[in-house]
Amino acid sequence: MPQEPIDPAGIHWTRVSPSYTKVRLVGWGIGALLTLLALCAPLVLHLTGVWEGFPLWLAIVIPGLMLLIDIIRMVLIPRQVAAIGYAEREDDLLVRHGLMFQKVLVVPYGRMQFIDVAVGPIDRMLGLCKVKLHTAAADATADIPGLPLSEGTRLREALAARGESRLAGL
Repeated sequence: MPQEPIDPAGIHWTRVSPSYTKVRLVGWGIGALLTLLALCAPLVLHLTGVWEGFPLWLAIVIPGLMLLIDIIRMVLIPRQVAAIGYAEREDDLLVRHGLMFQKVLVVPYGRMQFIDVAVGPIDRMLGLCKVKLHTAAADATADIPGLPLSEGTRLREALAARGESRLAGL
């Protein structure tokens, strides 16, 4: 993957599992289906004669536009997952995500307060987890979703050990 302008030079990014695409697609699919069903209600009501005052063209166009937006989103999700990564450096951890709106977080090991490893039901079925780093700032967190469970627990232990050693050095 070509180096992006906001990436620090010489960094090798560790990418999340490609299986995380399935997690994102299932979560998105449930929400998209419920939204599409709600937007089709005026069409169904119009066709059954219950709500004839609602314009038929509008009852068709609104769900159609939503369906188009959902298809575009479905195509983008695999690219968004491929853009998520992290890199362990000597003094800090870098977390990267985003396609159009890119973000690279630098979390110094000495500023880490605690590290969570969370597993949802779909994650569990695919053997994935999410590592969440909490820092000394009140609202500063960094998430690394879509890690294989073994990598998530390894990363938690490694980050906790590095955080302890950096904190002891203060």
